[in-house]
Amino acid sequence: MTDVERVGIVGCGLMGSGIAEVCARAGRDVVVVESDGPAAEAGLRRITRSLTRAAAAGKLTAAEREAATGRITLTTDWDRMADRDLVVEAVSEDERAKVEVFARLDATVERRDAVLATNTSSIPVVRLAAATSRPAQVVGLHFFNPVPVLPLVELVPSLLTGEETALRARVFASDVLGKRVIRAQDRSGLVVNALLVPYLLAAVRMAESGTASAEDIDQGMTLGCAHPLGPLALADLIGLDTVQAIARSMYAEYREPLYAPPPLLARMVDAGLLGRKTGRGFHTYPARTGDGQG
Repeated sequence: MTDVERVGIVGCGLMGSGIAEVCARAGRDVVVVESDGPAAEAGLRRITRSLTRAAAAGKLTAAEREAATGRITLTTDWDRMADRDLVVEAVSEDERAKVEVFARLDATVERRDAVLATNTSSIPVVRLAAATSRPAQVVGLHFFNPVPVLPLVELVPSLLTGEETALRARVFASDVLGKRVIRAQDRSGLVVNALLVPYLLAAVRMAESGTASAEDIDQGMTLGCAHPLGPLALADLIGLDTVQAIARSMYAEYREPLYAPPPLLARMVDAGLLGRKTGRGFHTYPARTGDGQG
């Protein structure tokens, strides 16, 4: 069903580690490149902890957990991307950083028809494709956090993406990883974040204006609308810096006031109060030892 056996991941933060895990659990050989040794070690700990939780919950056996762990290699050596059939970029939501990644992948990945995918939900895929000499091979594959749990992937072909590339990416996400795939246009926010981010920003504005506390805002949506997480708790889970970056990209594209990041969000990001990954955002979270940010 697919010719993708060797997968590369660039970045091993929350998203990259989750993508690496589901690819390894699907039997693929996975190489993850990180910026430095400590980041690679933190990413491996994150993956190992997630696999251990899955085994404890009965979602995979101890043997399956060990096999998945054995399929994942963490490295700082970009040359390890050379033989990959598909690479997913999962670095921070920063256009300059992503462009640099795609330029480097273009120079490193030897298979000329390899799929070069981005996990972005706000930066135009076509801009990343333009950083390569093979824009027809570049496509968006937007996963959702936590990747091993949430079943959705947004497939985002750009104006330059070849139909064969889009088909191979769809088949990999659906048939190999078992995800439900929806197709989105190459517009900032895609489908899900175009609906979700204005909702999150409205909650931030409500807290900023003093209309209600963060706790009451979140309880209003969990208890009144049966949402599994309130909007501010969800923003903390995503990362307030990521929410701000997505909002800025969407506002730059659409110029709609509802996409503009509220001042409170910007001040919290400036203060390093980014949510779960820093232990404090709109709510406070217990520290987790041995886990770096990413």
